[in-house]
Amino acid sequence: MKNTLIITAASFFGLFLNAIAGYGFSKFNFAGKKFLFGLVMATMMIPGQVTMIPVYLILNQAGLTNTLLGILLPGLVGAFSIFLFRQFMANISDSILEAARIEGAGEWYIFWHIIMPISKPIFAVQGILTFIGGWNSFLWPLIIANNQKYYTLSVGLQLLQGQHTSDYGVQMAGSSFMVIPIIIIFVIFQKYILQGFVVQSEK
Repeated sequence: MKNTLIITAASFFGLFLNAIAGYGFSKFNFAGKKFLFGLVMATMMIPGQVTMIPVYLILNQAGLTNTLLGILLPGLVGAFSIFLFRQFMANISDSILEAARIEGAGEWYIFWHIIMPISKPIFAVQGILTFIGGWNSFLWPLIIANNQKYYTLSVGLQLLQGQHTSDYGVQMAGSSFMVIPIIIIFVIFQKYILQGFVVQSEK
């Protein structure tokens, strides 16, 4: 449980990194912008299964295997999330940002007090996807960690299945424990998700 909560919290930190990257790609002009964004998009064409072994070898050389940091780092940022933030923030009027800059607002102030409130719908959608991804993390923690103290809830749920016999009551209790938080998060943020769909359809 503790490992899963840490991984989920770190995933939300990665969510803000993705948002910052999306803001940079959507509202700033710098050398190599299109090329760098193309590279980010190109990573979406590579299946995660292909990169698992190279990433594992890199982390092994860095001494990060069988650690929580090794579990966290590879999934901290993602091209798909950066793309969604970039597409949403590109539709925010530049005149609002220019007016804030004229009033003396810095870029961090603009991001926290203007961009983020306007981007609540996309943050809600990405927040739910991030929570589900962190809460259900299974394959990578199973690969990178060989000590049970670093296992996540999903891996622990698999351990409830016996080799010869299965206690279906315990497995159902574990499955319910995994699903209920996701349902609660969805119920809380569903209005923002619907708002996001409405905004996108209008644009």
